[in-house]
Amino acid sequence: MNKPIILIVEDELIIALDIKEILIEEGYESVLNVATVEDAIKTIENNTVALVLIDINLKQDKDGVDLGTYLLEKDRIPFIYVTSYSDKTTLERVSETRPHGFLVKPFKPIDLKTTISIVLNNFIHRNIDVLRQDKEIKTDIPFILKQSIRYIDENISKKIKISDLA
Repeated sequence: MNKPIILIVEDELIIALDIKEILIEEGYESVLNVATVEDAIKTIENNTVALVLIDINLKQDKDGVDLGTYLLEKDRIPFIYVTSYSDKTTLERVSETRPHGFLVKPFKPIDLKTTISIVLNNFIHRNIDVLRQDKEIKTDIPFILKQSIRYIDENISKKIKISDLA
C-alpha cells in the first residue's frame, strides 16, 4: 500500500532534507524543494497531497501562515506547522488558521512521525461522528440506557433511587 504524499514547505534545505529523510524512513513519498507559498499552492493543485508540513518563516512576501490560511479556506488537506517560532504573537496568528498540528524546532524524529500519523488518521475520520448522529443504535444495552435517561428526564425534580434506574 502506498503511503500518502506529504508536501514539505521549507526554505532551509538542510532542514527540508532532514524532514524528508525521516519521512522516507517511515515509507512516505515526499515533495521537496518547495520554498515559497506560490510553489506550494501550485504543487497542491497539481498533485494529490495528503498533508502539508509548513515552516512559518519562508523569507518571502508571503509566509507559512498565508499558506495555512489558503489551506483552511480550501479545507481538503490537513497541515502542520513545523517552526522555530512559538511566541505569543505567532501562536495567535497561527491559531486563526486552525492547523491540525504544531511542532517546534528542533523536534525529535518520533515527534514528527507520531504527529503526522495522528493528523492523517484524524483527518480521514473527521466526519465519522457527524455520520453517527443520524444512525440509531439497535443493541439492547443502549436501549436500556435510553430508558434510564428517559426516566431521569421525567423524574428530574424527584429523588431518584439507583434501584429505580436498574
